[in-house]
Amino acid sequence: MSKEITSREKDYSQWYNDLVIKAGLADYSAVRGCMIIKPYGYALWENMQRQLDYMFKETGHSNAYFPLFIPKSFLSREAAHVEGFAKECAVITHYRLKNDPDGNGIIVDPDAKLEEELIVRPTSETIIWNTYKSWIQSYRDLPLLINQWANVVRWEMRTRLFLRTTEFLWQEGHTAHASAEEAEAETRKMLNVYASFAEDWMALPVIKGVKSANERFAGAVDTYTIEALMQDGKALQSGTSHFLGQNFAKAFDVKFSDRDNQLDYVWATSWGVSTRLIGALIMAHSDDDGLVLPPRLAPLQVVIIPVYKTAEDKQKIDSKANEIRENLKALGISSKYDDDDNKRPGWKFAEYEMKGVPVRIAIGPRDLENNAAEVTRRDTKQKEMISLDGIANTIKVLLDKIQQAIFKKAKDYRDAHITNVDTWEAFEKLLDTKGGFLAAHWDGTAETEEKIKEMTKATIRCIPLNQPEESGNCILTGNPSNKRVLFARAY
Repeated sequence: MSKEITSREKDYSQWYNDLVIKAGLADYSAVRGCMIIKPYGYALWENMQRQLDYMFKETGHSNAYFPLFIPKSFLSREAAHVEGFAKECAVITHYRLKNDPDGNGIIVDPDAKLEEELIVRPTSETIIWNTYKSWIQSYRDLPLLINQWANVVRWEMRTRLFLRTTEFLWQEGHTAHASAEEAEAETRKMLNVYASFAEDWMALPVIKGVKSANERFAGAVDTYTIEALMQDGKALQSGTSHFLGQNFAKAFDVKFSDRDNQLDYVWATSWGVSTRLIGALIMAHSDDDGLVLPPRLAPLQVVIIPVYKTAEDKQKIDSKANEIRENLKALGISSKYDDDDNKRPGWKFAEYEMKGVPVRIAIGPRDLENNAAEVTRRDTKQKEMISLDGIANTIKVLLDKIQQAIFKKAKDYRDAHITNVDTWEAFEKLLDTKGGFLAAHWDGTAETEEKIKEMTKATIRCIPLNQPEESGNCILTGNPSNKRVLFARAY
């Protein structure tokens, strides 16, 4: 089965596309730029969603839902916001179809033109802040901590499954506060939630930082980010949290009466992660034989495969497999007993390897006699004979080890690909040879940042939080700089 996947060394991009399709995560759709998330891929997203939703609620947030359609005039109220999204917006101009009088199928009814065009949401700040105006009057209404699970549309010309599609699924938090300090604290808190989720659940090491002015979210005062490194040395922005200041409150006239009965504009944040995280998971951990999934998010953690010749042998294995499954279930571990006799054991081994199931248990009649089973780890392919006595508890410990090992492997790779660079020649050479994060001095100007991007396709991924000051000179201009920033080519 793995022979149908292009190797990473030969063509990393094609390897990724092959793996998404072959592992049954997603498929291409009839709508250009959009994807179909298949059941296995959606189960992975549900596990991500479930844990993130729990973390959001633990930090005091509630879920709500806002309209898919946004009046065009709303977007024009915040200048930077509309400028940032104008080229990506899908616009609805009519509300009705009709049969073509010439008999050529269906046409748009020219008499059904909307008085005001509607935008299919690229993000929901504008519709939400228009709503918050009626929800917020006093400091007693604050903080307002709302999250939305939704789909958004951003018109994309060059798409890739999960990483960049015209429509994608995500969550977007939108909060309102009585002071700048509270809003900034919220922004950083949610960045830390994302970082904890990425590292503890996705086994994905990330760097927390702030974006440069060029890379900020449209309409934000500051954008914080978690940046991860993929196995090809390219970076992937894996979550962002934005301090919006009072920009959207002023655009939509959202004021509150403070404790001194004085009117002021509220302070805002927004933050989000999307199905792009599935792409991050694939590219950070998987290999040429298929997916490698962290046990805490894997849709299926353990698969049990019988190896037998006679019906009598199968009956005995069935009984033991069902007993193991019950014990695994009691420990909160998901499992499947694949006794489909239309597929040979070797075919099943390859299938579940492709799907990244963390642990495989193979049981034959001789194994039953020896009171043991062959247990194989997906991450290392290591096989071991494990006693059937207490095997569920042994598997639970093994799953934790796999989670930790996957994280360590990704972190070791990431750390080995963070390189301090002090000259332009070294910067260009390392981008083409080693890749990864290049920690270099930058003079702080948008012009220099843009010129570096044009010359190398590398962008400032972030200015790491708590980065110590260090005197130096910009790698391009030679102008003074007081700290290093992280450059990388990115998805």
